[in-house]
Amino acid sequence: MKVIFIRDVAGIGRAGQIKEVADGYARNYLLPKGLAKPATEGVLRQTEEENSLAERRQQRELAAAQVLAEQLNNVTLRFRAKVGEQDILFGTITSTDIAAEIQSKLGLEIDRRKIDVGEPIRRPGIYSVPIHLLGDLEPRINVVVEREEEE
Repeated sequence: MKVIFIRDVAGIGRAGQIKEVADGYARNYLLPKGLAKPATEGVLRQTEEENSLAERRQQRELAAAQVLAEQLNNVTLRFRAKVGEQDILFGTITSTDIAAEIQSKLGLEIDRRKIDVGEPIRRPGIYSVPIHLLGDLEPRINVVVEREEEE
């Protein structure tokens, strides 16, 4: 029996894939559990339409992410912080701080979870911080942490 998988089934097929399986396996397991549906002409047409819509949506998202990556690439953000005796900040610079600074300086909304600071920044210096967008798009911003001068 030819079926279209609705969900991934380990070792058998992935969602959206059309595959020939044993009649009993389809009737007794895949169809009752909602993992697949019979591959009729109407269902095949509907699946093709859904796949083309998903592909167009993915292309739009990728184009928007590329524009965002161009805006973010090589942006420099400056932070001033109090520094202790051993050249360690009082507090840290985190992905939340960087996201807030991007929002205030550039007006771009970036999810803090996409900013990969690694360990929070605890020392003055220049750091290159990647931002994970879609797929391989990973613009880097420069974060400069400077010593706050005391009066």
